[in-house]
Amino acid sequence: MNLTKNLLVPKQIYFCAALFWSGIILVSCLIKSNEIPQIEIPYIDKVIHSFFYFVFTLLWFLYFKKIFNNSNSSKPLVVSFVFSLFFGIGIELLQQFVTDTRKGDVIDVLANMTGATLTVVVIVLINKNSSIIDKI
Repeated sequence: MNLTKNLLVPKQIYFCAALFWSGIILVSCLIKSNEIPQIEIPYIDKVIHSFFYFVFTLLWFLYFKKIFNNSNSSKPLVVSFVFSLFFGIGIELLQQFVTDTRKGDVIDVLANMTGATLTVVVIVLINKNSSIIDKI
């Protein structure tokens, strides 16, 4: 029984981390735009979008890998990528139709997809060159 209980801990940690990061993205993207500090670096918002979704996809991949509980990492990778894509589109739709100070942006969706795609590339490269992913 103790062994089964210990096997659930990483799954719960990955889920909480992924949920927490999703909440950070949700709040960051839906707060009033006049409450966001302005940084005068060209395209910094797109870099931030890419970073947010790189981490988002990675955390959900780790969780789904534990859920699917198999050595093949392609299914959790595809599921986490598609989930990331829909989550990003959903956020942009909420910005467009629910908030007064934010507007949905197709370029933001592309930046989100760039971050998610980078996660996929990194995981595939790591998996190709070693078995680190299988040990997680």
